[in-house]
Order: sequence, then C-alpha cells, then structure tokens
Amino acid sequence: MAQRSDPMNCPNCSVELPEEAVFCHQCGEPTAQSGPPLTGLTSPPGDSPRDRLQGRSAIPDQVEELLWSGGYSAKAMVGSWILAVIVSLALLAAAVLLAGTEFAIPVCLGIVVFLWVYLGLLVSYRKLNVDYQLTTQRFVHQTGILRRVTNRIEAIDMDDVSYEQGIFERVVNVGAIHITSSDCSHPELILRGINQVGDVAKLIDKTRHKERLQRGLHIEAV
Repeated sequence: MAQRSDPMNCPNCSVELPEEAVFCHQCGEPTAQSGPPLTGLTSPPGDSPRDRLQGRSAIPDQVEELLWSGGYSAKAMVGSWILAVIVSLALLAAAVLLAGTEFAIPVCLGIVVFLWVYLGLLVSYRKLNVDYQLTTQRFVHQTGILRRVTNRIEAIDMDDVSYEQGIFERVVNVGAIHITSSDCSHPELILRGINQVGDVAKLIDKTRHKERLQRGLHIEAV
C-alpha cells in the first residue's frame, strides 16, 4: 500500500493545497513548486498604450512662427491706373478744344477729379478690408473694416495652392492666389492683389507640404 505524502500548505495563507498545485486557489500566491518567477513577460514601467501615444512616440510641441504677412497691393490696380491716365488726358484735351464752350472745362475737370478720387477710395478700401498671415501651422485671413472677421485654415487641410496673373499684373509681379482646402467655411479662398505672388504661393505650398509630412510621420510613428 502506497504511503501518503504530507499535505502541502500555502506559504501565505496556510490553506491545504493539492499536491500538484502551482498557485494557491485561496489567495493566488505561487507555491514552492512554481519555480522562480518568470521575467520578461511584463511591460516595462511607462510603456502603456497611453505612454506610447503621448510619450516617446509623440513629437514635441512646435512653436508657431510667422512666415509671411500681407494684404492687397495697390499695384494690382495697374490696369485701372493706366486706363485712368488715358481717360484723364482725353478729358483734358477735350477741355482745351472746347474752351470756348460754357461749362466744358468745369465738367471735364470734375470728371477727372471724380475718377481719381473714386480710384483712391477703392484702393484704400481693398487695402484696409483684408489682412493675411501665414504661420508654420495655419493660414489666417481677416476681412472687414468696421467689423473684423478672422478665419483660419490649418496648413494640413490645404489641398492645392495655385496663382494667376493678368497681362499688366505680370509686369509688376502681382496676382491672385487660389487656396483649395477641406475647411468647411472656406473650401476655396482667393487672395487678390498679392505682391510677389509667385514667391508667396510657393511659400504657402511649401508650408502645407511640410506640415502634412510632419503629421504623417508622427501618425506612422504612433
């Protein structure tokens, strides 16, 4: 008849355990038969999914820097200025030819003055009505004189940047920039009368591409 071995008790709570028990069914403490503790199965401290998302995988916060600021350039009205000069010379010539006619000179001079005052007010309104700022992360555009409205388009939301110039605008290097984005408020934004339009458009497109590349690398790293 086989001799019965002594009962095995838990080293922690002293409850009687089966002979082949590795862990205590009462307190969960490993028995002497469980061997040395396993290593390498637990994650190192600070390596939780939250830490991987916000810790070493996350890129440091970038300081937003101003890259460019501007608005409407009076050079964009070069065609209007040329036309106004031609009309003014024609009216002055008509005033000289009709010098003997009553009210000829006052009428012609009045039209010339009105024309230039109108153009002056128009260019002042266009210059004061808009203001643009480009940073490393977004494009800010403000509109209005008495009531100012500020809108922002994130650089990563910009899909395409292009520009166009007329005949006279190419001479003075101004033009209009078209920004297409996924922004709900301004899916298509047109910036008119931008000086050095080619350089500004390239800068906006470069900022857009750089921001998308950085965000893409960050998402891939996470």
